[in-house]
Amino acid sequence: MEKLTLFWHRRDLRAYDNAGLHAALRNHKNVQPVFIFDTDILDHLPKQDARIDFIDEALQQLNEAYQKFGARLWVFYGNPQDIFKELTSKYNVEALYSNRDYESYAKNRDSNIYEFLKSKNIPFIGKKDHVVFEKNEVVKGDGLPYTVFTPYSKIWKNNLSDYYFKAYPIEQYADNFNATDAIQWDSVYDHGFIKTNHSFTAPNFDDKTITNYKEQRDFPAKEGTTKLSVHLRFGTVSIRECVRRAMDLESETWLNELIWRDFYQSILFHFPHVETSCFRSKYEKVEWEKNEEHFEAWCKGKTGYPLVDAGMRELNETGFMHNRVRMVVASFLTKHLLLDWRWGEAYFAEKLLDFDLASNNGGWQWAAGCGTDAAPYFRVFNPTSQLERFDKKKEYVKKWVPEFGTTNYPEPIVEHKFARQRALDRYKEGLG
Repeated sequence: MEKLTLFWHRRDLRAYDNAGLHAALRNHKNVQPVFIFDTDILDHLPKQDARIDFIDEALQQLNEAYQKFGARLWVFYGNPQDIFKELTSKYNVEALYSNRDYESYAKNRDSNIYEFLKSKNIPFIGKKDHVVFEKNEVVKGDGLPYTVFTPYSKIWKNNLSDYYFKAYPIEQYADNFNATDAIQWDSVYDHGFIKTNHSFTAPNFDDKTITNYKEQRDFPAKEGTTKLSVHLRFGTVSIRECVRRAMDLESETWLNELIWRDFYQSILFHFPHVETSCFRSKYEKVEWEKNEEHFEAWCKGKTGYPLVDAGMRELNETGFMHNRVRMVVASFLTKHLLLDWRWGEAYFAEKLLDFDLASNNGGWQWAAGCGTDAAPYFRVFNPTSQLERFDKKKEYVKKWVPEFGTTNYPEPIVEHKFARQRALDRYKEGLG
């Protein structure tokens, strides 16, 4: 029976600077990369989802990269444990490598596969690749996790050394790939999924954007952000490469954004209850409205607040929303409409191409005031003044809300002064 070591791609759809792949190649011969379209995840998605297209495109490019080394990527569709049962029955599998994932579903899935492989004396080895620091690498002196960003980021930066953002080149180990012409590609489109017409841009480390990030990042009409979030989400770029670029260009503001990403992953790891509940449990006592008409108006971008509506329409059409606008629309939902942050979080999870559970959850709980290091509940963004400050010429609004300024544009569904006071009263009442 042929000997193989498997490397399982998940949120790391690249061959270069891949910690787990590097470790597999360094330690074993006949390394075979695999990817599994996990039906436990896909069964909850619509049959047309641009994120599936993104993954498929990334896999095609990944396979091309492997072919340059005389190898191929094998793609499967199904339950991961069933796939590994099949592979271990067909091949003499020496080990399975992957990069760690910190979401509860992934941890449970990996634990079950670990136990199955352990029963067959096959090691399942995980590596750190999705973040710079994980688990207990950035904690307080007493070993407890940080729950406030500023001290976390200070220790994060103090701990940073070349070791943590070095690259993992694979060229010197390329002979250790499984040299095969065997094609194993179970296309997701053979299982009822339909391609969208979405087009994706390649990752672009534009030095000018990173250098000017601090001055440009808050203005949605400008190309002031890197648009790398979707690539970080699926690992088509390396977080270490991002850190190296931020350090080289001395862009502390952009580096801080990368640290926020690590911070929210740390919160998710140490406090898994945040996936479904408020980080601060006392906020569960806040009584939310149940107005589904208001929620639908928010979803469709028909609230009568131009910046909110532009953001939601951009999201619905492109799967992207500018970060400043994300804060405004999240504040509007939770404070002006007094709707449960979990409604907004779920809508973003459905629509965002760059959806990442830790960051999405952290951002929504921040906006609602119930999260770690959150904006205080009495901070209520004024969407009108936010518009004047960050889209004064209405360029962003006019792009996404063409009827703005005409009689076809709706009146505000809620009045700002009333909504602000209602939110303050409701939060105060719930928090005692």
